[in-house]
Amino acid sequence: MISLRVLVGGVLTALATFAGTATGHSAPLPVTYNFFSGIPAELTNPGGSLPGSNDWTCKPSAEHPNPVVLVHGTGGAQQTNWGVYAPLLANEGYCVFAPTYGNLENLPWPVTAIGGLGPIEQSAGELSGYVDRVLAATGASKVDLVGHSQGTLMPTYYLEHLGGASKVDKYVSLAPLWNGTNAGGGALIATFARGLGIPGFDALLGPLCGACSQMLTGSPFITDLQAGGMAVQGITYTNIMTRYDELVVPYTSGILNAPNATNIVVQDGCAQDYSDHVAIAGSRRAATFVLNALDPAHPRPVPCDFVAPIIG
Repeated sequence: MISLRVLVGGVLTALATFAGTATGHSAPLPVTYNFFSGIPAELTNPGGSLPGSNDWTCKPSAEHPNPVVLVHGTGGAQQTNWGVYAPLLANEGYCVFAPTYGNLENLPWPVTAIGGLGPIEQSAGELSGYVDRVLAATGASKVDLVGHSQGTLMPTYYLEHLGGASKVDKYVSLAPLWNGTNAGGGALIATFARGLGIPGFDALLGPLCGACSQMLTGSPFITDLQAGGMAVQGITYTNIMTRYDELVVPYTSGILNAPNATNIVVQDGCAQDYSDHVAIAGSRRAATFVLNALDPAHPRPVPCDFVAPIIG
């Protein structure tokens, strides 16, 4: 039989652990390497923030002077896209912030938890205001960006057209699409339609997802960004890709040819990593590449684990 002393001690220990997990001060936050690990938080706290993120009293440390802003992908949100990264980066001592951008306004939850649907120019304006708020709250001079999918492309408009270049230090991308995507042949169809003077994808997708046609290879939006050169001087780029990306087609669209860019394919050196477009944001291997990109002075060994498609 368990003694009362042992029972009380166990309860107190559990409470202390819970308190530490909730505040991030005494015990590390749990990290579950699964792309969907942020969904329970959204279901139990709609529109809220993941533990470890959006603490507006957080002050960056000397070891990690730049706050990290997590920029979700199309259909994602501040909780659903970042179940791995919010607690992971908080445990590492970063001030972590995550907005939801581009969601449809004046609609009830859960529609409000579906972001990245607005025109990219509009979403970049939202990011601009958010970064300014982060800098003002933390006292930092620059932020580091970690983006996934659309969140790897949209910030480039912010850098090139909205004055963000002086406010960003490191730009880390998961499943990037610097040259857009031709998934399902969409880019070819859109280009053909434009050549015939048919609005095509732009008119079809615009009301539901203003960003979707903008991300197609050869779109006017992509062409405009490329005209100025995708890589901004003074910013360090790290691009983390997967050969099994079914939404960024070809996956080599994620390669950024610039002297200030490092391009990584997660399967290089790890054949058992089957990350696809979403699983790459739940992969321990990819996450370690991210940590090393954010803190290159203290690199850590990158694991090679089996990673299943979709869930990570």
